[in-house]
Amino acid sequence: MTAKDEADTEAGQLYSAERAKAFIDAVVAIAMTLLILPLMESVGEAASSDQSTVEWWNENTGALFAFVLSFAVIGNFWVSHHRQFAGVTAVTNGLLWLTMAWMLTIVWLPIATAVVGQLETDTLQKVLYIGSMLITSLLMLFIQLYLTRHPQVHRIPDDRLRVGLRVDLILVALFAVALIVAVAVPAVSYYAMFLLLLTSPIQRLTSRRTRDR
Repeated sequence: MTAKDEADTEAGQLYSAERAKAFIDAVVAIAMTLLILPLMESVGEAASSDQSTVEWWNENTGALFAFVLSFAVIGNFWVSHHRQFAGVTAVTNGLLWLTMAWMLTIVWLPIATAVVGQLETDTLQKVLYIGSMLITSLLMLFIQLYLTRHPQVHRIPDDRLRVGLRVDLILVALFAVALIVAVAVPAVSYYAMFLLLLTSPIQRLTSRRTRDR
């Protein structure tokens, strides 16, 4: 069977894009909701031990920081995926499994967040937390590459695909750098995640250089 025949075979195994999008939205919403559960439990524990609100707040500063950061990260991943899938009209087996893998990393993040909020910081914790986000961004890149190679499943203009690939590459690079910095410089730790704020400036810079060529 030729590569074209394989592509045609897969193109015939199409699933509803709308059902896939609804399922993805539900999974992401549940994952974002799960982030708050450790904090909810800590309030009950504080109440049973007669802690004040200030004592509870001071004791759970790390957990609160991890919750807000993870909520923002998952929200950003969802927005990016929503934009990516807006032009998808059908889902093949390959795209379905890539998306399932992406959702697995999203569902895992509440566990990594709980580890950050409740356990002492160590190298493995940073790898589990930032590394899971790196894998999520890598899967976003793989999905973008899949869409580029399978135009039969979407109506996304080529220029938008190129921009999406550029942004995903930038995110992968920044997550990788953030992980390296967090592990190599313990004093910086999770503050290395602020490197992600460079995504938009780098994207604008690379777009300008591409136009100037």
